[in-house]
Amino acid sequence: MITIAELPTYIRKIEKKLSEDEQDDLKKFLAINPLAGDVIEGTGGLRKLRWSVGNKGKSGGVRVIYYFYNEILPLYLITAFMKNEKVNLTKAERNELAKLVEILKKSAR
Repeated sequence: MITIAELPTYIRKIEKKLSEDEQDDLKKFLAINPLAGDVIEGTGGLRKLRWSVGNKGKSGGVRVIYYFYNEILPLYLITAFMKNEKVNLTKAERNELAKLVEILKKSAR
């Protein structure tokens, strides 16, 4: 099973969106299925996973942005947002997060 690391930004955002049980279910799912999310172009490998919230289903749920490189590094939960907050990351956000991905990759060497 994959180790999960939660960045402070992710923790702040997800606590307002998911219950503790929903957060645990999400982490368990990602630990078993680290490649489940769609790769976000221009980010160096970040993934976006659509996760249901309560009875809203995936389409009205939360979007979780995470990074998984390999089994040596943890799976990093980076940020989260509701679909009604925004649909995708902006170009500036993608560029900034691509820099973070490079730092995370270097930590594996």
